[in-house]
Amino acid sequence: MSVALKNDRLLRALRREPVDCTPVWLMRQAGRYLPEYRATRAKAGSFLAMAKNPDLACEVTLQPLARFNLDAAILFSDILTVPDAMGLGLYFADGEGPKFERPVRSAADIAKLAVPDMETELRYVMDAVRVIRRELDGKVPLIGFSGSPWTLACYMVEGGGSDNYSKIKALALNEPAALHKLLSINTDAVIAYLAAQRAAGAQALQVFDTWGGVLSPAMYREFSLPYLTRIARELQRGEGSERTPLILFGKGNAPYLEELAASGTEGLGVDWTVTLEEAARRTAGKVALQGNLDPAMLYGSPDAVRAQVRIALDSYAAGNGGSREGHVFNLGHGLSPDMQPEHVAALVDEVHAYSRR
Repeated sequence: MSVALKNDRLLRALRREPVDCTPVWLMRQAGRYLPEYRATRAKAGSFLAMAKNPDLACEVTLQPLARFNLDAAILFSDILTVPDAMGLGLYFADGEGPKFERPVRSAADIAKLAVPDMETELRYVMDAVRVIRRELDGKVPLIGFSGSPWTLACYMVEGGGSDNYSKIKALALNEPAALHKLLSINTDAVIAYLAAQRAAGAQALQVFDTWGGVLSPAMYREFSLPYLTRIARELQRGEGSERTPLILFGKGNAPYLEELAASGTEGLGVDWTVTLEEAARRTAGKVALQGNLDPAMLYGSPDAVRAQVRIALDSYAAGNGGSREGHVFNLGHGLSPDMQPEHVAALVDEVHAYSRR
């Protein structure tokens, strides 16, 4: 039997219902800026060892909640678990980020791919969700997540991070049918992955389209948007107050807000290159909005951080007819390792204090 939520602000905001104050959670809230995270990672030996151990994944998921009055936990994992489970051989090179031993470079490579089994190859993720839900004991909702089909494809084709996305853009230009096949497999996998996280206990779901913004508008509308829309329309999430809300987040998605708002998603995460006032006006109440403080604002003093929080909250209200409903406060991207926990505390506390007035 599921435990009743003590704090359901996040879910209410994503349903655009009244809340006592604006909920806040932060992308990469469990991470290297916390000394306790670094200690757990040292104990685990590596990032992947930590992500693949449900008890350690739970430990780091809960660490920021012990420090800050956050309104949600987000599963500690990585977007590249899915391609890793497809057999691409994920590893992390020191100082270089994630890499794949066997990148996907041709139609023949793509033909070998299949949607992994969620309760065998990716069971460690589902076990982590189950452990975290048990340990949260209804304190706040748990967010599950996935990378977007396009963003996963970027890593799968490039073999890691990229400065210019030359390999995947060449594939898009020279063999568009092959890339669409890859994106279709990725979409099937993302839908299955998010559905399995929901079944294991995730109470909200987010798709990270981190590299959607590297595409031209025509290419975005061909290679990213239709697959995000398929996820929003095909992922079964229940009905009414029991529905599990979906948030589509993309860096550089400001040109496409109207189209994303029409996708069927409940929430839309935006980066800091568009004001929340403009985003709220353009989406016209169709979706909840999440965001969008520039993470670099956390390098300011705590007082400067608080001032920027107020600007963002007021911006949303200005575009939403003076109402704060339908807003989940977040950064426009994730926290960085050199940020100060005290500045994060100032942000979280100011969101609640100012939005209560």
